[in-house]
Amino acid sequence: MLASLVWLAIGAFAIGTEGLMIAGLLPAIAADFHSSVATAGQLITIFALAYAVGSPILSALCGGLDRRRLLMAALLAFALANLLAALTESLWQLVAARVLLALSAGLFMPTAYAVAASLVPPERRGRAIATVTSGMTIATALGVPLGAWIGNHADWRSTFLIVAGLSLAGVAGLRFGLPARLPLGASTLAERLAVARRPAVLQALTVTFFWIAAAFVLYTFIAPYLERAAGIGLDGVTAMLFLFGIGSAVGNALGGQLTDRIGPARLQLGALAVLTLALAGLSAVTALPSAQALIAIVPLMLVWSIAGWAFHPAQTTRLIRLAPEVGMIAASLNSSALYAGIAFGSALGAATLERGGVTALGWVGALSAAVALALLAATARRRETAAATQAA
Repeated sequence: MLASLVWLAIGAFAIGTEGLMIAGLLPAIAADFHSSVATAGQLITIFALAYAVGSPILSALCGGLDRRRLLMAALLAFALANLLAALTESLWQLVAARVLLALSAGLFMPTAYAVAASLVPPERRGRAIATVTSGMTIATALGVPLGAWIGNHADWRSTFLIVAGLSLAGVAGLRFGLPARLPLGASTLAERLAVARRPAVLQALTVTFFWIAAAFVLYTFIAPYLERAAGIGLDGVTAMLFLFGIGSAVGNALGGQLTDRIGPARLQLGALAVLTLALAGLSAVTALPSAQALIAIVPLMLVWSIAGWAFHPAQTTRLIRLAPEVGMIAASLNSSALYAGIAFGSALGAATLERGGVTALGWVGALSAAVALALLAATARRRETAAATQAA
């Protein structure tokens, strides 16, 4: 079964690389299509929005299909959409290609998580899902900076060709590495909506929305931010993305361990507080000379990535605990809320960039993180009050 999980993780790696590497390529894409970086940022907004809306609908509609064939078809469509992206001749053609990328990715990832959970006994499902998630984490740490480096030194289109090749390899691996006749058991769209309407689940999804929006206000435009704040060129951006990826991997591992030790709520409150301060600090240092700003930016980006990714496993665990009988549906809804937040954050970042410049990105991101922190604190306080009342 381990080999099957590895092939699922490779598919997640390809999807994560394409989904995140675009932030480092925005200046090159904008220059190629003679548009502003803020306009090119809509590539991230529209991708995330298409994923958030399309993923639950497609997952419900395709729930009765053979899962191995469904995974292969989704990853094959993802490969073809990457080829289309590499051949586009205008920004809006690239936007259309990214919509196809989002829809195929939104079908692949929830199915991959469900298949991973079905391949192992119940007591090992957490580790199986974490194996698939590791593909996204590795993409953040290695695939994203590598893709940005290749795009900046060759042609940004080549990164899409590389991801297409990786996706095709994943299709072959799924064909021979996954067992046939996997269980179906997918939920309907009505069942997903019923879970989303639960007050506790809806509150948690709102926290997810503002948490990830906070990060993508700045992450979407990390290249122009680094150039303005510290005079960092394209190679420097690649190095900073690599640093961010390392921090993300550390945060993901640390978040999983601390969630088991101290519980998700305490970890989430601490992570959001640190994230708020880190994002605010990244705006504050833009007032310093470039050399001094660079010295401050390096640790701040590391803290930002660790705190941001430490939040994610705790939030997934909390959602499953809130609705244990429909835990997989709750986790799937969390993915939709996450991509909706990415769409909102990148759009908000574009508006901030046009009106306030790169120096305001961190402040706006910090405000979004503070909203998530306030919502989570209010929810935790209500739960403590309810528990105390029930005990009395």
